[in-house]
Amino acid sequence: MNLWKRLRQLSIPNLLGFGWLLMRRPLLIYPIWKATKRTMELSDQLYGKAHFGNGKANAFRHAYWNYLLCSTINTSTKNKVKSIVFTQNIVDYYEKVTQNELLDRKMDFHNNEIGRNLFLSKNEENESKMVVFIQKMANSSQKVITIDDFIKFENTLVYLIDEPMTTSEFSKSRTSTQ
Repeated sequence: MNLWKRLRQLSIPNLLGFGWLLMRRPLLIYPIWKATKRTMELSDQLYGKAHFGNGKANAFRHAYWNYLLCSTINTSTKNKVKSIVFTQNIVDYYEKVTQNELLDRKMDFHNNEIGRNLFLSKNEENESKMVVFIQKMANSSQKVITIDDFIKFENTLVYLIDEPMTTSEFSKSRTSTQ
């Protein structure tokens, strides 16, 4: 997911709607960009390009992105509820206009919500602890096949397809089995 590529694919009405949402709070544009950039860099570092798919790495990216957006926006707003509401508005709008398949979109909404809930419950943690925590959640995420499966995993990260492990994950699994 290249953010600029996705934005260029939006229709004019959707692009204007997204722009209007951002312009209502222009001082939050930089924190949103900063959190998004950090999320993409970290996801690339941890998972390579696997986070662009629909596997566990993608679950990590969405949860972490929402956690970090809330945290970064909260620095400006000094209000947890406003930070969560604004993050949800931005992220939900983005997810709705990117034209993913229904199951993909449902997975993204689900993992996004978990990230925002983590901000509420664990926002005192430092970023590196949260990265490790969300990675553990992603590693134990559950595969969903139908829309009904999401109900079973209400507080668990979910993914759609099994993807090959990254080199670092492969190394960890080999050492634990030897």
